Amino acid sequence: IFCFCVTPFALFAELSPRSVRFVEESFWSRRTSCSIESAMSEATFLSTLALSAAVQRAPSQLSPVCVIGSCIGSQQRKASILPPKDAAGCAQKKFVGSPKKAVLHGASSHKQNCSWDIRMEAEVPVDYHVISDASRSSAGVAEPKRAEFASRYKTSELRKGADVLVEALEREGVDLVFAYPGGASLEIHQALTRAPRIRNILCRHEQGEIFAAEGYAKCSGRVGVCIATSGPGATNLVTGVADALMDSVPLVCITGQVPSYLIGKDAFQETPIVEITRSITKHNHLVTCVEEIPQVIKNAFHIARSGRPGPVLVDIPKDIQQQMTIPQWPTLPNLEGYTVPPPATRADMEEVALAIRQSKKPILYVGGGALDAADEIRELVARTGIPVAQTLMGLGTFPMTDAKSLHMLGMHGSVYANYAVHHADLLLAFGVRFDDRVTGKLEKFAQHAKIVHIDIDSAEIDKNKFAEVSVVSDVKPAVALLNQILAEDAARGVAHADKQAWCAEIEEQRRKHPYMYSNLSDLPADGGIIPQHALQLLWRMTRGEAVITTGVGQHQMWAAQYYPFDQPRNWVTSGGLGSMGFGLPSALGCAAARPNATVIDIDGDGSFLMNVQELATAWAEKLPVKSVILNNQHLGMVVQWEDRFYSSNRGDTFIGDPTGQGIFPDFVEVAKGFRVPGERVYKWAELKGAYERMLSTPGPYLLDIIVPHQEHVLPMIPGGGSFDDTITTPMRR
Repeated sequence: IFCFCVTPFALFAELSPRSVRFVEESFWSRRTSCSIESAMSEATFLSTLALSAAVQRAPSQLSPVCVIGSCIGSQQRKASILPPKDAAGCAQKKFVGSPKKAVLHGASSHKQNCSWDIRMEAEVPVDYHVISDASRSSAGVAEPKRAEFASRYKTSELRKGADVLVEALEREGVDLVFAYPGGASLEIHQALTRAPRIRNILCRHEQGEIFAAEGYAKCSGRVGVCIATSGPGATNLVTGVADALMDSVPLVCITGQVPSYLIGKDAFQETPIVEITRSITKHNHLVTCVEEIPQVIKNAFHIARSGRPGPVLVDIPKDIQQQMTIPQWPTLPNLEGYTVPPPATRADMEEVALAIRQSKKPILYVGGGALDAADEIRELVARTGIPVAQTLMGLGTFPMTDAKSLHMLGMHGSVYANYAVHHADLLLAFGVRFDDRVTGKLEKFAQHAKIVHIDIDSAEIDKNKFAEVSVVSDVKPAVALLNQILAEDAARGVAHADKQAWCAEIEEQRRKHPYMYSNLSDLPADGGIIPQHALQLLWRMTRGEAVITTGVGQHQMWAAQYYPFDQPRNWVTSGGLGSMGFGLPSALGCAAARPNATVIDIDGDGSFLMNVQELATAWAEKLPVKSVILNNQHLGMVVQWEDRFYSSNRGDTFIGDPTGQGIFPDFVEVAKGFRVPGERVYKWAELKGAYERMLSTPGPYLLDIIVPHQEHVLPMIPGGGSFDDTITTPMRR
């Protein structure tokens, strides 16, 4: 078998379609220290694939073998040998996450208990996976229903691959993309000019365009689409791709690539973007022939929007974009092995209902995975009276102005939310991942509670915190079924443990430990502006109905605390990755998705400066985004940590004018350079009038609010701490 003089293509040709499966595998591959690095030719790779064929032909003579080959298009190779394990392990262990590799299985029915598995990653511009027709609808999630599509082309009319790509986007219901042109994507932009159904918003930087696509997706629930050229254009998307993966945002990112015959030859503006993004995408794909474009795009949208949403990257060489073809349009995705968990069963939810009946101190811990279950969550609270704490990503799932809302939990969450979690006997964790900014010290988090965890991603179950009851399901149907069971309880008069004393206990904590600046009459003696007051006033003047985006830092936490949301998808922020520069471009995406909404970017001066060029996009594309900058001339959150933990020693956190000659940079003048009106305010007495002018001015507007850098975000649980370590008192100046 290992004699590589045998013609590899002949061996590969003998592979049965049954021996090839496209499986889900998390990007955390479980390899051991015996991994070996070696350079291997395509012939070597294909010959090794013949192992699977040999197993298929003579299973009684060979141990089962798993061979994994990814189809990337690079000259790098890596092979690793795994120790013996259960023969069925390859097929039985389910890694929920991104479909990453083409996997060739030997005879799964072989009876030996263990074998050596060979897993090989060989980046070659060949698509080795074979998918059977029977698997086309295996994911179990219905595609969105759309009206019959009317093509601009005749059925038998030849067209370029780029035109096929654009029509594939149209067939997925795309009417808006964020794309910046370059040499390797020029054909795509030419095709866009021939597609009146799709509007392109020309952001001024590729990072701006992918953040805009994220904003579009987060506030609308639809798949965001961005397009970039090869090389630096593609690598400029990387931060946004990672951000989308962390926050479970459905994106399809399309990159141009150098022509196929130049891949791996260090051509101008060549980067192996599929390899670069392999661990930060839900799936990615290098297109190797023009005929596969329709199916690849159909698959990409299905993967991006189904299950736990995430980013999918499709890399298309320029020569593929230029080739002529007559497309065959698929009606279903073709992804054998990619499955979405079915809805929760009644047996699952009966166990959850039983826990609720018995609990005297329950608390709901709701995250971004529950945004689309807002109605069901509200019904659940109405039926049970259980208080609700929400994560940064879940704000608005339950109305934050409701008496049962405990607002945000976690590092900068309310004292009463964290108190409730700390003392609860039942933690209902819906659509959350127990991340460190929520839990702090894991062994102390909810240490007295029985944990019920419902999430669509089984990889999150027991990953950070063990759950006594776990349900792998979309939160929406799971909670709907739970409500049905509880309604039947009420009809039958089934008794539930009394929770009134628990709710009264939490309300006492709310009374003792409100957010610090809850009274607008508590003004500084110099008449200046406290950032918390500024955001409370903005909430009042917009009636809490604006779509709010943020950068990352103190302003982000203050917005989460002092601008309460009563509806989902009105809060758009970078949560998991914490990407500075997110606020302004994501606001552009929100304004494009929801043109009738008031869209406000609440930003810090450091974060805003990172993508300030997108003011040009706001003006040129007529997107009426309002930018509110809480300007303290510092990297405020880092300053806070310096004050608390580093004796206020400043380590490059001042970003103003080092000579001390006024506010720097002058954002109002910068905005004028982009033809965006703006103003600066220093005093509280000026702020209301400035807000009125901002909100009444058509088009984009910039308001620069000068605030003190000494202000801290409180409460605060230090990183790695627990509820007992909560800081609530300001530092003495």
